[in-house]
Amino acid sequence: MAERILGKTVATVSLSVALASVTVKSSGCCSIPACRNTFSSCGFHLSSNIMSSSNGAKENSHKAARTSPYPGSKVQRSQVPNEKVGWFVEWQDYNPVEYTAVSVLAGPRWADPQISESNFSPKFNEKDGHVERKSRNGLYEIENGRPRNPAGRTGLVGRGLLGRWGPNHAADPIITRWKRDTSGNKITHPISGKNILQFVAIKRKDCGEWAIPGIYKGYVDDPRNTDNAWMETEAVNYHDETGEIMDNLTLEAGDDAGKVKWVDISDQLQLYASHSQFIKLVAEKRDAHWSEDSETECRGL
Repeated sequence: MAERILGKTVATVSLSVALASVTVKSSGCCSIPACRNTFSSCGFHLSSNIMSSSNGAKENSHKAARTSPYPGSKVQRSQVPNEKVGWFVEWQDYNPVEYTAVSVLAGPRWADPQISESNFSPKFNEKDGHVERKSRNGLYEIENGRPRNPAGRTGLVGRGLLGRWGPNHAADPIITRWKRDTSGNKITHPISGKNILQFVAIKRKDCGEWAIPGIYKGYVDDPRNTDNAWMETEAVNYHDETGEIMDNLTLEAGDDAGKVKWVDISDQLQLYASHSQFIKLVAEKRDAHWSEDSETECRGL
């Protein structure tokens, strides 16, 4: 019975990316109703901690959040050099651009009001009614009534495309299987000697990059992040060990996705935002091929 339910659940998957924030309940395996040995990874969570503290954001962990133009607009961020990303660095001339998308200001259910509205008194760093305002990375500071991005300056204040002030939470599903030949045998990489893992990827219409399918609310280094609103996510890996379930999986791209297909996992992938770090974690957890460079395999993250 469990396999029949699971088979029906994953027989047809509509994959799309929500470019605006929506309220999502991140709850591990609730999207997969049953787990058997063939679908072994229910509960395999990959916690994302891809940010450094405000005492000095790493150069390569805070790039997308400083890119211009801001997604879906012509807005140019104020330039933030690497050495001035961290809030601990004094910068009296810092003059970030203010921007919140019209779609957010319109007041949809998934978005907060403006901080200036008299009837809006958010409880930051705690559960605020049905809204989770706690960060997975600990306490964040509040300045002039606005939460401050713990990863550092982005050159833009406001919320951009994000609905919530402060952290915007999500879960990113990573669906994987082993690459197999026509006889059903696992295919190993000729250099690393490890089995090749594949994952379901979508090609985003907005930037043309391959990405993990899912709904993004958002801490990863994401181009939608601002000084006052940022993305935090937890990746969950659903892995078909035997290939019996995924053989009947029909992949359909949603309205916001250009293409969808199975993609071989390796360090040559060019993925959206920080998704390559999630994929690398999956490869390491599954002891699958990642790089032709043996030193890279040994170093890990």
